[in-house]
Amino acid sequence: MLVAFSVAPTTSAAEDGSLSEAVAAALRVVRESGLPHRLGSMFTEVEGEWDEVMDVVRRATEAVLPFAPRVALVLKADIRPGHTGMLEGKVERVEEWLRGDSR
Repeated sequence: MLVAFSVAPTTSAAEDGSLSEAVAAALRVVRESGLPHRLGSMFTEVEGEWDEVMDVVRRATEAVLPFAPRVALVLKADIRPGHTGMLEGKVERVEEWLRGDSR
């Protein structure tokens, strides 16, 4: 499965309102999981089996809790049993169409 998720405190003590320290704590959990992942400006994508991906999302959310009394989590999942390598594969198939390779 692929999961795109965003987790962040709903408030920030930073003068500029930045949430980057809390997001870094969450991303540290994702990186330490060893699962294929990609950081984007608004979401982090993770690929793996249901239980392992959801465990990473849970632990990443828990890593943000020390930063604020309330945390927001947004999650989108693509559940496609038997398929792997979709983190890169889905993007590559679109790029093939753009290059005209899939016609």
